Amino acid sequence: MVMKRTLTAGAVILLAAFSCGGQQGTPQPAGTAAAEFDAASAYTFVKAQVDFGPRVPGTPAHDACAEWFVKTLKQWTPDVFVQEFKARAFDGRPLEGKNIIASFNVPAKDRILLCAHWDSRPFADHDPDPANHFRPVMGANDGASGVGILLEAARCLSLKKPAAGVDILLLDLEDFGEHANWRGSSSEESWGLGSQYWAKNPYPAGYRARFGILLDMVGDPAATFPMEGTSMVFAPAVVKKIWALARGLGLAKYFIDSESDPLIDDHLYINRDARIPTVDIIDYDTRRGGFPSSWHTIGDTLDKIDRNTLAAVGRTVLAVVYQEN
Repeated sequence: MVMKRTLTAGAVILLAAFSCGGQQGTPQPAGTAAAEFDAASAYTFVKAQVDFGPRVPGTPAHDACAEWFVKTLKQWTPDVFVQEFKARAFDGRPLEGKNIIASFNVPAKDRILLCAHWDSRPFADHDPDPANHFRPVMGANDGASGVGILLEAARCLSLKKPAAGVDILLLDLEDFGEHANWRGSSSEESWGLGSQYWAKNPYPAGYRARFGILLDMVGDPAATFPMEGTSMVFAPAVVKKIWALARGLGLAKYFIDSESDPLIDDHLYINRDARIPTVDIIDYDTRRGGFPSSWHTIGDTLDKIDRNTLAAVGRTVLAVVYQEN
């Protein structure tokens, strides 16, 4: 997950001016269960990713996990595309990434974009032990949780066709941003390299969506999701719609009625460059200092994932999708 530095008020106003508004798991094959969000299934998808180990770009685990995503998604739709791209890290090293796109109800003109990043952070640079600051992060919550929910959503979409078209976008190279100890020039552009590439080179060409939803760190037992500040700049109506639906589902303890600082995450670039109003559902609580204590540490492991939290987010996302006509 992106370093999630907060944007200054001036930067948000300026951006708004440009806005238009390991071991593999066993997924459930299509047709074997109801089209209702299954938290146990989503948890299995999270675990399958973690079983590969840290999904750091340039590693065998990263390559193997990408192949597994494609194979898994093709159980539910034939329309799966891998967008390969090259990028450069904050320290100049060359990187190769893969954004993975799975589409449902392809003929529909009106579309909804669902996103999460699938790579994991190469540096545990916020670990309390400095000896771990160059160890990779497992990324159970920061990455795998959002993807696990979207894989379960894909299974549901294959069983119950939505009225609108839906595109699931698994973004790569989100979390290769500058190390906390980096002393070179600092830039928000070092984060979200996959979303930056996709937003400027959308697949398919000319792609438009009515709105987008980004999931990031959506598995912690104590998670709370405020109305994130950057989302409120670019997509306030979408935020309010999602949070109202969540309250209607009895999930107000997760989708809290407060606004957070504006954050740098993949949705920033999708809003800014692709001009698709996109909301970030992200665990951020100012009362505990912001992000979960496992954020960018070696403690971001499977034991930080709670099925009830996965269910709260997954049910909300599907409710939003299925209410669209």
